[in-house]
Amino acid sequence: MLIVGLGNPGAKYSKTRHNIGFMAVDHVAEANSIALSKSNFKSLWGKGSIAGKEVILLKPQTYMNLSGEAVQGISGYFHIEPKDILVIYDDIDLEFGSVRIRPGGGSGGHRGMASIIEHLGANDFPRIRLGIGRPKEKQQGDVADYVLNSFTPDEKDVLNQMLDRAKDVVDAILKDGIEKAMNKFN
Repeated sequence: MLIVGLGNPGAKYSKTRHNIGFMAVDHVAEANSIALSKSNFKSLWGKGSIAGKEVILLKPQTYMNLSGEAVQGISGYFHIEPKDILVIYDDIDLEFGSVRIRPGGGSGGHRGMASIIEHLGANDFPRIRLGIGRPKEKQQGDVADYVLNSFTPDEKDVLNQMLDRAKDVVDAILKDGIEKAMNKFN
């Protein structure tokens, strides 16, 4: 299985809400001693084993809106079907801290997901949506500014819990399949 975390490359974006997909893949990699040390396919990636299954963990380095280029490149090279690609990404429409699994569907307005759907020519791949919430009323303004801001110190505990839960969801999907994982975690 190819497990993709969405985000933007570089230190400037590393701790932002939009990079929670990268954070989740890093968390999964660390928990399973998988080094993301390979740098090609417009990505940072590594191979390893989780729950007895061979996996590739991937962080596209194309910037969010072009994530599909990286996913298409590596999935084509390794002959990975869309149904065997799991994408982890931020969702502004979910309450901060929530984690939801979907077996497929549209992009929901997420440009990284739209790019992957476009490049794969399919939307029937599983995904884990990590809730980052919407800006508070007093913070209303450009949503792009909100997602490109870092988590606040008050949000760190919930963020860490969400990353732990995302790791548990990945484990459950690999061990028991998407349907059982959805019944357990959604």
